[in-house]
Amino acid sequence: MRRAACAAFLAACVALPVNAQGIFDDNVARTRVEELRKQLDATARTLEERLAKVEDRRALIDLASQIEALKGEIARLRGQLEVIQNQVETADKRGKDLYVDVDTRLRKLEQAKEAAAAEKPAAEAGPASAEVKAYEAALNLFKAGNYPLAVSAFQLFIYTYPSGKLAPNAQYWMGNTQAAQGQHKQAIATHQKLLATWPEDAKAPDAMAGIASAQEALGDRRGAQKTLEGLLVQYPQSPAAVSAKQRLQQGTKK
Repeated sequence: MRRAACAAFLAACVALPVNAQGIFDDNVARTRVEELRKQLDATARTLEERLAKVEDRRALIDLASQIEALKGEIARLRGQLEVIQNQVETADKRGKDLYVDVDTRLRKLEQAKEAAAAEKPAAEAGPASAEVKAYEAALNLFKAGNYPLAVSAFQLFIYTYPSGKLAPNAQYWMGNTQAAQGQHKQAIATHQKLLATWPEDAKAPDAMAGIASAQEALGDRRGAQKTLEGLLVQYPQSPAAVSAKQRLQQGTKK
């Protein structure tokens, strides 16, 4: 704006009438006009330089504000990172503690098994008693909601007493324990092994019902329906068949 005002002033000066009888002659006027033009250019350059400096200062102020904002964002992200790191460390510690607890209890079960085997009671009283205690210990873990350790205990029991009378029960409850943890595919495989190994056992129809429940949990309603229909065919007199019939009727109503 200042440069425009100066330019207007210069134009007004140039427009003034000048004659030979005036204060200035043509040469003097031209010289004066040229000097004024130079002064005007110099003033304009100075003004532009000052304006540029002002703009640079504003840019620096804006940059400083952005830097402060970024510092605040970095501090916030660092705080979130520390929280996440603490959560990860806590979860890792819990996992390690659980592993140590499982390992310790399994060792105790193995020691109990070895101690029972070392004892020499009556012909069948000792082994039968040890087998029942091991089975009840695994079942109690399931009832207490300690599912990971219960699965390990049932696996150890089946490994230790593969031909025992309680092996089918242990296999069945291991499948139920897996299902309770949301491990439905593993539960199906465990129950299927029961059906393949002990098809005539009293837990076989219950295992089929467990398979149907796991299939439903996985969204395979058609597969669950077929399993329940197979249960009615293979074990029509079992209590599980009564429940299967009711489930099929409820599914039909839906």
